[in-house]
Amino acid sequence: MINPTEHPRGRRLRSESGSALVVALMAMMLMTALGLSLVLTTSSETILSSNYRTSQEAMYAADAALERATLEFPDVTDLDSLLSGAQRSTFTDGSPGVRTLPNGTTLDLLALTNRNNCGKLTSCSTAEMNAVTADRPWGPNNPRWQLYAYGPINNLLPGGDMASPFYVVVWVGDDQAETDGDPTRDDANASNGPGRGIVLLRAESFGPFGSHKTIEAAVQRPVSGSLEDGYTGQRGQDEQNRRNRSAVIGQVGHTLAEMKMNLSTGGMVVQ
Repeated sequence: MINPTEHPRGRRLRSESGSALVVALMAMMLMTALGLSLVLTTSSETILSSNYRTSQEAMYAADAALERATLEFPDVTDLDSLLSGAQRSTFTDGSPGVRTLPNGTTLDLLALTNRNNCGKLTSCSTAEMNAVTADRPWGPNNPRWQLYAYGPINNLLPGGDMASPFYVVVWVGDDQAETDGDPTRDDANASNGPGRGIVLLRAESFGPFGSHKTIEAAVQRPVSGSLEDGYTGQRGQDEQNRRNRSAVIGQVGHTLAEMKMNLSTGGMVVQ
């Protein structure tokens, strides 16, 4: 009688025993790796999408604050009072100081002002504010930023229905095109010099996860009650025309009936 284990076919079968288990384990490992890769990809896409949305919301918040500050300019009669810090917007939430965001982050408005003026959080000397740097190359004509408008962006609406965690700050400064060497006055040397009737606005938004956006614009004194702003670098002519048409809505003393922000498209509708 022939022993099956000694038969060539039997020996071949015996040598292949357990191979199916190895193949199954390899297939399982491959499927596990593919599953983990899909989970990581999905998680990364979700994080990227969330970060992008937060970044966009930060930009819209800064833009909304800039819009709010700009709409008050038809009623400004003395630009020197803005540049010296004597006059502020009606959009403020108390005296300058430390503010706490919903996520627990604190903002020191005075320290932020110093940072913009001389690059440090402590008080700035005149020499430090006049120093020529890459960001402030105009020397004595460097803008000396003054707090103008600040508060939770929710306060832009009467009922606080915007439901946004962002805090916004707007500073005002003298136009760097002026050559009078006095950034606390609007063209002190000439009645119609370069930069006469123009001020700078710097809007910054602060929100969760360290999100932070900045927008700067040059705004010209209104002429004949119309809002003629010089949004340099951020705005086209169509945007300026739209703002001109809606300028009367935001004048001081008038109440905004409704203002909505669309986080999907970035549009802001004022009714």
